[in-house]
Amino acid sequence: MTDGFQELRLEGVSRSFGGSDALADLDLTIKRGEFIALLGPSGCGKSTALNCLAGLLPLTRGSIWRDETRLDTLPAERRGFGMVFQNYALFPHMTVRGNVAFGLRMRRLPRAEINRRTDEAIRLVRLDEHAAKLPGQLSGGQQQRVAIARAVVLEPSLVLMDEPLSNLDAMLRLEMRTEIRRLHQSLGLTTVYVTHDQEEALSMSDRLVVLRGGRVQQIGTPEQVHTQPANRHVAGFMGYRNILPMRLTEGSIVEGGGLTLRGTKVGEIAAGDAVEAAIRPEDIHLAAHPGEGIEVTTEVVEYQGRKVAAEVRTPGGVLLHLRTDRALKPGDKAELVFDPDRLLIFPEGD
Repeated sequence: MTDGFQELRLEGVSRSFGGSDALADLDLTIKRGEFIALLGPSGCGKSTALNCLAGLLPLTRGSIWRDETRLDTLPAERRGFGMVFQNYALFPHMTVRGNVAFGLRMRRLPRAEINRRTDEAIRLVRLDEHAAKLPGQLSGGQQQRVAIARAVVLEPSLVLMDEPLSNLDAMLRLEMRTEIRRLHQSLGLTTVYVTHDQEEALSMSDRLVVLRGGRVQQIGTPEQVHTQPANRHVAGFMGYRNILPMRLTEGSIVEGGGLTLRGTKVGEIAAGDAVEAAIRPEDIHLAAHPGEGIEVTTEVVEYQGRKVAAEVRTPGGVLLHLRTDRALKPGDKAELVFDPDRLLIFPEGD
């Protein structure tokens, strides 16, 4: 990389539209070589954060620093960042080679240097055989590789990616996830990646920043955010599909809807408090023997290969989602066992 920075700091970064904050008080330090994923639903502020970092949107408050150099006062073209957009933004009349070399030509580098770096970037994304083709002659995955090559050929200090895989089919998304991670590691890139896909974020990133309503909900490693969500909103976004309104009775026992369950408290909760108990479908198990669990009736079954996803209902009317490798069909009776280490108890409305 041409810029040997050690860290990038966002300090109180905020952006307002029409009097309301699309992004509020984002504090984040990105170490050189990290892969950071900004994760959250549509409208949560993740793309706003990326565009503020890129210089495409001015800050309302706060500052951005690369080591001791302030960046938010600089125009986008002077920040030295590479950007990969959702729609690729390739020049349709230029070949793969022309698209990749474009930024280098704008910098008026020597022809030999342009050729060397262009060749290397095309080789890195494995498009040597397609260098003379136009974007319209390429598949979606190949076009995305051209966009990535165009970004990394500039040897940027930071690569920004805004939902780059959302227009690809499922198989291509899996392939490109691996490709992006490979390039990140082999080139020693520092990457900030926007996505709404929690599986994508978990598999690719070193750290996740989970956003909701323009505010940070949690920053942590994929394992931390997956297993120890900070609140019920993060839990819901990270796959805790069962979120049940209940009441804490004593210790870590909760009751509601005819169920009595034991779990793990997250946050300050006292006996008698209204709570929300959250658990993933895969952490609800079918009881091995009759009389061991909570009786339910199966309503909907979805085949998912080695597993089935089932929607079941308790006698008290509570709807639950589980995944199991046991055969179930609508109308079947079953008994469920909850893993108390996987059942998280959050304050109501947390």
